[in-house]
Amino acid sequence: MYSLDINFLKDRPAYQKNSDKKARAPVQVGDLTPVYLGVGIGLLFPVLVAGGWWYVQWQSGKLAGEIAEKETVIQGLDAKIKDINKIQQESAAIKGETQALVTVFDQIRPWSAMLEDLRDRIPRTVQIETIRQIAPTIPAQGEVSTNPSGGLEITGFAPSPNDVNDFLLSLGQSKFLKSSESRITLAELVNAPLPPSTGQNAATLKPPQVIKYTIQSSVSDTPATLLIRELEQKGTVGLVARIRSIQQTGVISK
Repeated sequence: MYSLDINFLKDRPAYQKNSDKKARAPVQVGDLTPVYLGVGIGLLFPVLVAGGWWYVQWQSGKLAGEIAEKETVIQGLDAKIKDINKIQQESAAIKGETQALVTVFDQIRPWSAMLEDLRDRIPRTVQIETIRQIAPTIPAQGEVSTNPSGGLEITGFAPSPNDVNDFLLSLGQSKFLKSSESRITLAELVNAPLPPSTGQNAATLKPPQVIKYTIQSSVSDTPATLLIRELEQKGTVGLVARIRSIQQTGVISK
């Protein structure tokens, strides 16, 4: 046989309250340091972000000020560069004009100096009848002139062909002519011209036989600045003075 053991005390309200008090363990408040650290770290990130943003803004303002300062300096340099370019252009223009003037002087061939040179080189037995200037040749488009300074044509009389050859060789030593382009274009035996004073006796006189010659030569294209000594010796004082004046400016070398 089984016996039932029923305890009706457990159903009483007072017993149940005491049981609840015993069942509920008191809550123990532990160390809250991790919580504080978490909160601190959570607040630290916004502070760092705000600080970084402020630093970036400060650096941006600083860089903007430096850029503005650099731009001001660049603008000043640009103005100076423009002034320098303007001066260089003016200098180049002046140099070009001076060089053109030098070119003009270099192309001058004074006839007085050339005639004086011919007088010094002609043999005693040779006579000059005429001296004619040959104009420079005008080249066709795309071609180069072979005679930019022109030339001379000399006609006269000589006792013999040897005298004409001697005259040609003497002209080949002239600084004012091109020896490579000096040549005899005519040499023929003719009666020597009689002086006008013979008058009526000309018909009874038998004139001697002489060589009538024609010599052609091209004028040298050597710049006048390289012929100063020859020009001085031939008495071309004005041109030499102008060339020396240009040399003193340093445009052309001495």
